[in-house]
Amino acid sequence: MESRKAIKDRFAGRVAIVTGGSSGIGKSILEELCKEGAKVVFSGTKPVGFEIAEELKAQGYEAIYCQGDMIEEDFCQKVVDTAVENFGHIDHLVNNAFSFNRKAFDAKTEDWQRAFFVGPVGYVRMIQKCLPYFPETGGSIVNMSSISAHIAQIQSWTYNAAKGAVDQITKNVALDLGSRKIRVNSISPAWIWSREVHKAADLDGGGKEKWDPIWGQYHMLERCGECVEVAGPVLFLLSDDASFITGTDLPIDGGYLAMGPEGLGKTASFAGSN
Repeated sequence: MESRKAIKDRFAGRVAIVTGGSSGIGKSILEELCKEGAKVVFSGTKPVGFEIAEELKAQGYEAIYCQGDMIEEDFCQKVVDTAVENFGHIDHLVNNAFSFNRKAFDAKTEDWQRAFFVGPVGYVRMIQKCLPYFPETGGSIVNMSSISAHIAQIQSWTYNAAKGAVDQITKNVALDLGSRKIRVNSISPAWIWSREVHKAADLDGGGKEKWDPIWGQYHMLERCGECVEVAGPVLFLLSDDASFITGTDLPIDGGYLAMGPEGLGKTASFAGSN
């Protein structure tokens, strides 16, 4: 899917941080923010982020990459310090970095620690460290949750519990920051063609062509989503267009969460009305 049409200069003069912005959904959010005029600091664990930053700069955008692991509190501080030192303040925070750590009976202490300290604890750390640099006029924060926060999934205790915590943190932080005019929301994507979904699709060599119609049956729209389709709603929640929205979760799920056990109804037999 092609990039969405940017709303010109909606974020002109604004400064944003996007954690986990070097791939997948985070990368799409980074790119769309840049196209709409934002100056962005983004993080990731791999060197490819430096190449992404250079490519964006070559297009005339302002983007700075920080490589490191969000599990480290000192690195969280480094990301914030980089934004402030280069751009003076922070208007928007997208907490996107998360450990795709799905463990159940075999979950060890370190699995739980990584699931929570990269995820909800890392989100809170970033919010705490950004707060002194938000303007008096307010700002906005979007936390990446998931359909996994709302349902049970097999062999997925660590990931689903951590995503569930994101929802509760979002509500509580939104309540406490309302008086500061800082809005806090979360989003819950379903199956999106991000790195992990592509990885699963490529295990048998089938790839997207094979698996999109199969996994699409979990969604009312009968397909998985694209990363840019998540970026658009995130930018909406960050923007002044969402000025009266806070403390809520937005499903970006193609109808996944609304669909019951009968699915698309293709194999169900319905009783007649007469």
